[in-house]
Amino acid sequence: MAARPVVSVYGLNGAKLEATVALPAVFTAPIRPDLVQFVHKNMAKNHRQAYAPKQQAGEETSAESWGTGRAVARIPRVSGSGTHRAGQAAFGNMTRGGRMFAPNKVWRKWHIRTNSNQKRYATASAVAASGVSALVSGRGHRITKISEVPLVISADAESLQKTRDAVAALKALKAYADVAKVSNTRSIRAGRGKLRNRRHRQRRGPLVVYAQDNGITRAFRNLPGVELVDVTRLNLLQLAPGGHLGRFVIWTQPAFEALNKVFGTQSEASEQKKGYTLPSAVISNPDVSRIIASEEVQAVVKAAGPRFTKRPHVQKKNPLRNTQVLVRLNPYAQVLRRAELLGKNKRVSKKVHKKSASDKFLDILRAD
Repeated sequence: MAARPVVSVYGLNGAKLEATVALPAVFTAPIRPDLVQFVHKNMAKNHRQAYAPKQQAGEETSAESWGTGRAVARIPRVSGSGTHRAGQAAFGNMTRGGRMFAPNKVWRKWHIRTNSNQKRYATASAVAASGVSALVSGRGHRITKISEVPLVISADAESLQKTRDAVAALKALKAYADVAKVSNTRSIRAGRGKLRNRRHRQRRGPLVVYAQDNGITRAFRNLPGVELVDVTRLNLLQLAPGGHLGRFVIWTQPAFEALNKVFGTQSEASEQKKGYTLPSAVISNPDVSRIIASEEVQAVVKAAGPRFTKRPHVQKKNPLRNTQVLVRLNPYAQVLRRAELLGKNKRVSKKVHKKSASDKFLDILRAD
C-alpha cells in the first residue's frame, strides 16, 4: 500500500505544481491478490456469448435399430437400400455423422453473480496496488522515468481535444514510453480469432481516470493501449487486467480528489456506495520481516539458539537388539552376557583338545 500524506500534482508540461493532494484512504486498503483473481475470473465470464451446436445436428436422418439376431450391433442404422448410406450406423457419438456426446446447450449457466462487497474490496485492492511502484513495474509498465506513483496531473487534461496534445502531455510526463511499448507489441493473433474481428493482440498501456469529460476521451482514445474511465465507474477488469495487480494509472486532480467520496474511508461511509466503508488491514505494517529486524523487537527477543537442537524425547529402541538400552534397563544383563561368552569359549576349547576314537586307534597302530 502507498502510505504517504500528500501526492504532488504535475502540469501538462511535466513541471511539478505547487498544489498537492492528500492521499485518499483507498490507497491504504489491504492488497488481496487472491480476492482480485477470484473476482476477476467471475467478472470476465459475464461478457461471454452462448454457443452450442444445432439441437438436431447428427439426428436429422431416419434411422432405426435392426434389433438382435442379425449379428450386428444394436446401434440405429439408416433405412433404405441401394446406396452406401443405407445400413450405416447413425445418431451415436461414435458413429460417422452422428451427434456429439453431451453437446453444449445455450441455456448453460454462462454468467456468474459475485457479491457486491467482494467486487468493491477487489476494486479497492487494485486501486491501492496501482500506487505501489514495485507492483506497477513488475507488471511490465515502463515507469522508470516517472516522477511519482500514483501520477496525478492537473485538471487541464480533462479539456484536451486533440490527440497530438495528449501525446505531447504524455511525453512531457515521461509516460509515453509505456504507450510505445504497447505499439511495439502489436501482433497478429494466432488461430481462428484473427477471422472473427480479433485480428491483433497487444499489451495494456496507461489507464487515464478523469472526473469530467470535457474532451479528454477524444484526445486519448486513439492511442494504442490507453484506456479511459470515469472515476465513478472504476472497473476491476481495467484496474487489474488478467487478474494481475499493478496497472499504471494516470489520475486527473479532480478524479483523485473524488476517490474519498467514491470509496469512503475506514471510518466514514462512501457517498456513492450506500453504507460502504473501506476494509481495514489486519496489521498496519504488512512488512513482517522488517518488523522482526527492527531494533525495538531485536532488543527484547532472546538470542538465537544453536542451529541443531537435540530431540526433546529419546527415540524408543528395542532392548533385545540394542545392548546399551538392555544394560540401562537391567544392569545385571552385562554380567550374564559376559558369563555366557566365557562358557561358550570353554566349550569350544574342550572340543579342540579332545581326541576322537579314530585318532586314538591310529596312534596305537603307529606305536607298534
